[in-house]
Amino acid sequence: MSLVNMSKSPVQDGNPHLFEDIKRLIDEARSKVAQTVNAGLTATYWNIGKRINDDVLKNKRAEYGKQIVATLSRQLMDEYGRGWSVKQLQHCLRFAETFPDFQIVSALWRQLNWTHFKTIMYLKTNLERDFYAQMCRVEQWSTRTLQKKIDSMLFDRTAISKKPDELARLELKALEEDKFSPDLVFKDHYVLDFLGLKDTYSELDLEAAIIKEIENFILELGAGFTFVARQKRMIIDNADFYLDLLFFHRKLKRLVAIELKLGKFKASYKGQMELYLRWLEKNETEEDEEQPIGLILCAEGNHEQVELLQLDKANIKVAEYITKYLPKELLIKKLHQFTESAKRLIENRDVGIDGGGEG
Repeated sequence: MSLVNMSKSPVQDGNPHLFEDIKRLIDEARSKVAQTVNAGLTATYWNIGKRINDDVLKNKRAEYGKQIVATLSRQLMDEYGRGWSVKQLQHCLRFAETFPDFQIVSALWRQLNWTHFKTIMYLKTNLERDFYAQMCRVEQWSTRTLQKKIDSMLFDRTAISKKPDELARLELKALEEDKFSPDLVFKDHYVLDFLGLKDTYSELDLEAAIIKEIENFILELGAGFTFVARQKRMIIDNADFYLDLLFFHRKLKRLVAIELKLGKFKASYKGQMELYLRWLEKNETEEDEEQPIGLILCAEGNHEQVELLQLDKANIKVAEYITKYLPKELLIKKLHQFTESAKRLIENRDVGIDGGGEG
């Protein structure tokens, strides 16, 4: 028998797809088993937390409750091992308190495991918890990705965090039905510390660094973005114009034009972006797509100019980028300053509207 014949596999001769088909069946079965186990564990932890709270701790003194939980923990560890420590029972209690509606838990456990829930339930507000839970579900984050998003203060960097609770909840309700809005997709600040830029760099350097780290850049943009082109050429009145970066967002169903700028935002950037968006709408947009949207990334924003230009009406977003690693304390301070500045502008605008007739 020749070496060629000996190397041939009966599986390859009979059905070249047999191995891949069997592999897919095994992987699907393992995934279903993992989902079933996760759902069972999650339900168990929730029910334990609810039972302890309802039957033991409700209307009881805090010190008495601690004694009960400690005693229960010792009994459970004697029976089932170290996995039932006081800390684990406290997690169960927190879980049931944070998610009092079991239907919400059961709707999430196909995409979220116990570690997801355990991370989310210790966040500060219901709005923040709901945001991360829904983003985990929609974007299928791993627990590691979830923690990274929390550490980079993703919620604080989205427009939804600045809205009144009622409006923000409407956005999250729509997200439960997989309906994205630009305010959920685009951020006020983008953390691009992975680019490795030096102290002085040009717009071309910034663009080149993004292309080199395109995977990390898309991860920072968020799920749903697909890279289309760099330096997209547009011929307008026999002159060449070049858009820095062009993406497509699957959920929004629209092209996303990105312009990179050094320094502060300038009012003239609006006209440039509007020109690019109208050209894309005329020449590149498919019938089932929404109007293109523009993102101008600046090193620093001029918030009053952005407010006065009413860029949202033109489908244009402006955001700041951060190219150096910032300790969380400094990032919090920067985002807080941005939020306070935005609030003052909104308050001043409202006062102007209310008091415009007086004088």
